[in-house]
Amino acid sequence: MKAAVSVIIPVHNAGRFIYDTMMSVVAQEFTDWEMILINDHSEDDSVKIIEDFIAQRKEKKALQEIRLLHCVDRKGAANARNMGIDAAEGRYIAFLDADDMWEPEKLKEQIVFQEKIGAEFTFTGYEFADDMGVSVDKIVQVPFHMEYSAALKNTTIFTSTVIFDSEKLSGETMHMPDVPSEDTACWWKVMKTGIPAWGLNRPLTIYRRSGGTLSSNKLTAIKRIWNLYRNVEHLGIIRSAWCFMFYAFHAVMRRI
Repeated sequence: MKAAVSVIIPVHNAGRFIYDTMMSVVAQEFTDWEMILINDHSEDDSVKIIEDFIAQRKEKKALQEIRLLHCVDRKGAANARNMGIDAAEGRYIAFLDADDMWEPEKLKEQIVFQEKIGAEFTFTGYEFADDMGVSVDKIVQVPFHMEYSAALKNTTIFTSTVIFDSEKLSGETMHMPDVPSEDTACWWKVMKTGIPAWGLNRPLTIYRRSGGTLSSNKLTAIKRIWNLYRNVEHLGIIRSAWCFMFYAFHAVMRRI
């Protein structure tokens, strides 16, 4: 039988974190899931850790399926996630980055929330943690409802909290564009069609802020968001600057 939720995890040199990430899925109170890991040319021990984990689960005769796919070319997280989306068999597509973790009740509460309001696209609050996955006592609150115009000014939707309903969104709609900050570009693409995002304001995801990640480089983040405004959304210079002002404010507030 097909799982209700397909968990999509792109992996590139995530050996330090991937075991904890996979265990956070295994520990879910909602058990009707499959896990799809997409190796994007890792050069560390990520693949071995994943293969050993899969073998151990098979020995235990675990009900859930865990699959490891391999990217042909090194094209980044967007391509890896899109491979996962195409391979997914579940109705709900849940994204999880290889260095993040979920609280045990994450899937259960979010699926109940999503089905209750009949949403195509949901996300949740989250909590910052250090490299070791230890909380730094900073929780990000999220709005109940967000449309395209608001999302341009507030990039609070965090990838590892998002779930799409594949019965209401096509594969092409869910696919992430091949641009920097592909996740934000994807949320905007979906919402631009008139589909809102609905937020469950509970910190159900642990966002590990590891020093080597792109998101830890603030200058890179600024350049990427500006590129989205100007070259992906094709906003004028004045509207781009207006949206950027709010983006910067919200980004600072999430981190203090």
